[in-house]
Order: sequence, then C-alpha cells, then structure tokens
Amino acid sequence: MTKKRRYSPLVMLFEFGKLGKNSFFFVVFLYVIKADSTSLFITYGRIIFLLAVVLTVFSIIYQWFTHRYELDDKSFHLYKGLFNKSERIIPFSKIQNINRRAPLFHRIFNMTSIHFETGMIGDNAAVTFKVISQKEAERIETFLKSATKHNEVYPNDGFDVPPVEVGHHAPNRIIHFQSTRKDIFKASFTSLSFLILIPFIGSFYFKTNEIFDVRHTAEGLFERMISTWWAVAIIVIVLTIASVAFGIVKTFLKYGNYEISSDSDYIYISKGVIDETAFSISKERVQAIEIEQSLLKRWFGLAGVKLTSVGSLSSGEHKLEVNTLYPFLPVHKAYAMIADILPSYTITKEMTRLPKKVFWLRMLWPSWFWLIVTGFLLYFKPTILKLEQAWLILSVVLLFWILGVRWLDFFHTRYRMNKHFMQFMQFKKGVLKTSLFISKREKVIEVNVTRNLVQKRLGLASIRTINRGKPIRHAGVDDVPIEFANAFVKWYKDRENEVTVE
Repeated sequence: MTKKRRYSPLVMLFEFGKLGKNSFFFVVFLYVIKADSTSLFITYGRIIFLLAVVLTVFSIIYQWFTHRYELDDKSFHLYKGLFNKSERIIPFSKIQNINRRAPLFHRIFNMTSIHFETGMIGDNAAVTFKVISQKEAERIETFLKSATKHNEVYPNDGFDVPPVEVGHHAPNRIIHFQSTRKDIFKASFTSLSFLILIPFIGSFYFKTNEIFDVRHTAEGLFERMISTWWAVAIIVIVLTIASVAFGIVKTFLKYGNYEISSDSDYIYISKGVIDETAFSISKERVQAIEIEQSLLKRWFGLAGVKLTSVGSLSSGEHKLEVNTLYPFLPVHKAYAMIADILPSYTITKEMTRLPKKVFWLRMLWPSWFWLIVTGFLLYFKPTILKLEQAWLILSVVLLFWILGVRWLDFFHTRYRMNKHFMQFMQFKKGVLKTSLFISKREKVIEVNVTRNLVQKRLGLASIRTINRGKPIRHAGVDDVPIEFANAFVKWYKDRENEVTVE
C-alpha cells in the first residue's frame, strides 16, 4: 500500500492554460471586436463570461485540494470531495492499455500525462493523471505491472508486492522498429499529407476574414499576383515546394522518433518529436490484428498493422493512433514483426477465394442506387458541356463504376480458417483499400451465420465474428459456401477448452 498522495500542483497551471485557450475567442469577441458596443447582450455576456472564468478558476483550485490517490497491491484508490467525500476503486486486473502523452507544456516542466485505460464504458472508465512527473509515472506503471504479475503467481497471499527498480527502458526489451528519414519520406507521400497545406491556408483566411474583414484587400492582391504568366508559374512552384515541405515536416513531427519494442509480456509504441506519445499493451489483451493497405500503399509495398484491444485508445481530447504498428511498414517487415511480437498469431498468404458463382451473383445483382440515379437523370436530362446525351453518359459511367467496385470487392475477398495447432481465423476484404483481419479462436466472443433467400438457393451463407474492443469489433465475409459456414460454427464450438473466465 502506497501513501495517499495529492496530484502535482502543475495540474492547476495546465488547467489554467486550457481555460485561457478556450476563452480566447470570447475575449477577442467581447473585448476587441465589440469593445465599443453598449448593447445589453454584450454587457451581460461580459458579466456571464467573467463569472464563468471565476467559477472555473475556483473549481480548478478546489479539485486540486480535494483530489488524491493511492495504490495497494491490487487496485487504484481515487478520492475526491471535501464535505461529501467519495472513493473510486479501479482493480489492476481491469487495466487494458497504458497511454502516455507529453505535449510541449509537459516537456517544458519535464512532466508527462498517463492514462490507464480499462474495458469499462463511461467518463470514469480510465484512471487519468493529467500532469505527473516522469519518475512518478514510471513508479506507478512499474508498480502496476509488478503487482499484476505478482497476484497472478501468488493470488490473495496477503503480502505486499516486492519493490521493483524503476527505469526508462527495461533491460529485456527488444526493439523491432525505429523510423528513419527514408520511412518519413515514404510516409509523407503515401499519406498525402502534402495536400493539407492549401486547405489549411484557406481555413486560416476565412477565420481571419471573419474577424478583420480582409476579403477585399486579399482579392485585389490576388488579382495583381496572377496578372502575368511568370507570376503564376512562380506561385505554382512556391506552393508545390511549400506543400511538400509542409507534408514532410508534419509527418516528421507526428511519426518522428517512432519506435516499436516489446518484452515477454507487453508491446511498447512511442512516437512524436514535440508532442510525445507512448503506448503499452499487454500481449494477452490483444484481441485481433488488422493489416490495412490503401491503393498507394499497395503500389509502394507498404501496410499498416492495427491491434484491436479492449481498452480505449484515446487520451482526453486527443485520439492516440498508437494502436497501429507504424502505418507505413513494408509488407514483408510487417509480417515478420507480427511473428516476432505475437508468435501465437499465424498469418498465411494462402487463402480461399469465393466461388465463381458469387462473381456472377454480385455482377448481376440489381443496383438500386444506379436505378434511382438513372431515373433522376432521365427525368431532368441535364445538359453538360452542350451535350444533350450527358445524362446517358453519366448513367453508363456510374454503372461501370459500380461494376468495377463489385469486381474489386470479389477479387480481394478471401478467407482462411486454421483448425490445427494455432486456432485462428482470417478474412480479407476491400475495394481500393484492403483489410486483412486475423483473430485467434479464444479471442472471439461470438459468431453468427446468416442466409437470405438467394444464398439458400445457391448454397451460400454470410459469416461474422465479434471481438471485444472499443467499439466492439465485427468482421466477416459474405457469400461463402454453406459447407464452410457449417465447419466455421463447429470450429467455434470446439473452443470450450481454451476459454478462461477472468
């Protein structure tokens, strides 16, 4: 049992900073734009705003004085309240993921934030330390892992957890991947981050125009800039270089210092240059693996590997995309890394395609969307580029697009069920973006098989699996042979000897 502790006083400074950030718009509107206004609406608005700021400041200080925490050998104990006191207990066994995030504010003071995510739902589903010292975060994380392992070996023995040394990196941790400059360049182009600059400039312009009305000045400047061909050429070149540079810098800040490592029990992922993020998940908590490839990634031979886990992967207002084992891994490296980190997950490239009759079923199945759109085009008959038959051309183009999507979906859809040694199921689906889903039988909590009238006539069925996660993870394939669907149900029923109840 540790001593009852108060949170870091820097929590108050952090909350004051958030208050200032959230109040910026109101300050500009009430005291700059409407500085000379005598309207009752503005006057009362200023009063309400000041009262809200005072109450928020008091609430921040009050919470720091009344909120405390402590740890025993099995759970977190979180206390709050002065007159009406309450205690919340979160068992260590419920902790699914551990997320760390150190933005600029935290790095200035050599602090971090840490979130212990559970499988529960609601505002109190996580144990959150918004600002905490690096040493204290390491101490709590190490204490939790040690206590969890100790209780698994010596359950309910009544003794304290033995002390453990705190270190930044465990000596037995194996590093599987570290991002290089080449990886950053690949990521910046395959993620199309260089296209973000122009929308960013447009958004900045419209927001500035709402406050300072710069539209007329900007329009006049733009007309002078495009008055000659060489000026247009210079603008295009400058924008191209700036866009590429912006994309590379943005990708570097997000994926720089990316590292994937593991030990015998946990997977560790860290990333970020200014805004540092770290994530750890128990290997036993991994419910499924998903390998995703967009069209660009397939061209460059890259893939992203996602881990499905029970705990939430968000940190306050920020979604932590660290459940991905780097989104731009070479395919062969991704497969090898999964084999190294999670050897109990077997991925095979030999998968079964859908029967040929499914191809004709999907290609000949009527498209209600195409029929409705064609009906509207036939009724209004729009003329485009002086073409009176433009409506017919649009209808034909849409039909070929739908048929092309169906062909790609059929071509990419495959499935595989392993009934020997490693019991796992894998599905592959997608059109322009493909997804390969792999899960062990013991991690699947529910399966179902459905059949419509057409599938019954053709001897087909749709199969689905459900895995725990936030949100619940559904996966499956449509139009598999009924023989495989029956074997799939039997395969799942045979899992009784593998399931352990927590």
